[in-house]
Amino acid sequence: MRSLKWLKKWCFLILLASTGAVYLAGVNEWQVCAGPKAVVKGWFDGLASEYKNTADGSGDGEKGNRPPEGGLDGFGNMLSDGAGTWLPVNGVGGVEPPSGSGSGGSDLRQTSDETAEGDGMAPGDETELPEDDLPGGETPGQGADGQTDPGETGVSYVTVEDDYFADAVFIGDSRTVGMSEYGGLEGISTFYASTGLSVHKMFTAKIVPVQGQKKKITVEEALQENTFSKIYLMIGINEMGTGTVDTFMEKYESAVARLQELQPDAVIYLQGIMKVTAKRSAQGDYITNEGIKERNGRIAQLADNKKIFYLDVNEAVCDETGGMIEDYTHDGVHLKGRYIEVWKQYLKEHAVAL
Repeated sequence: MRSLKWLKKWCFLILLASTGAVYLAGVNEWQVCAGPKAVVKGWFDGLASEYKNTADGSGDGEKGNRPPEGGLDGFGNMLSDGAGTWLPVNGVGGVEPPSGSGSGGSDLRQTSDETAEGDGMAPGDETELPEDDLPGGETPGQGADGQTDPGETGVSYVTVEDDYFADAVFIGDSRTVGMSEYGGLEGISTFYASTGLSVHKMFTAKIVPVQGQKKKITVEEALQENTFSKIYLMIGINEMGTGTVDTFMEKYESAVARLQELQPDAVIYLQGIMKVTAKRSAQGDYITNEGIKERNGRIAQLADNKKIFYLDVNEAVCDETGGMIEDYTHDGVHLKGRYIEVWKQYLKEHAVAL
């Protein structure tokens, strides 16, 4: 009798383990292990690098590809609190896990501040890509002196180094948060970015942490207290489900005018809204590349090419379909961590000499 009871317990455990294995292999594709794997990989990479550098006498060595600060969730996504740190994304709140298993459902969800764009940012590989490996190679028309020939806009751009962004502020939603995490500019530039930020609450949402205090202030307040020479703005995908292009542009133009009032000496770079993949665009909801293209056309008209310039990073991150390159993203909307470098490289090659 006792042996029969033990047999039942073992059968139950075996059945439970088998069910879990089937789920992980067939449904989740073992993505729940992505976070722990990234942590372990970071440890081993760090140890290997330290051992190598110690062996050849080159010093302490690099720590390798460590997981981003703040940790990872079960799908290998970054964690955030919505103001520059990452929220857990579990595939239930409208954001699918980065397994490439489909794109059903909307990737927008509600936060405490406003209608928010789902992060979906996967850590990917934080190692920066060598310039020779960046898709598209050298910018067309770029000479040996690092200067880009004037295009249709008549603007002549120069190629700069990271220190060009030392007096710059980046304002935007979760995509800009991704730049702050993976662009290598976190110790150089200033970021006023938050998951779900929209042009409607750009100046009223309290998203900017106050150093040394447990409070946050608005972008408006922060721009009144600090001075910048360059402002990089990318915003607009969260607004696509509300209003019309006209109502969006009315608010967007008003926001740009307010930026000029708050920072009269700054050059403003209006970044076109980054497109989504063709597959995501064809999903059938309000996020479409056609809608993004229409808004970008209107945004470009605000550039006077004197103090306001329009930059379209889609030239660097889109393929022949007109959508974001599939390999660059896990959710069809956000760049993977390692491809943030492509975005930054584009900005570096499209700087105005001041």
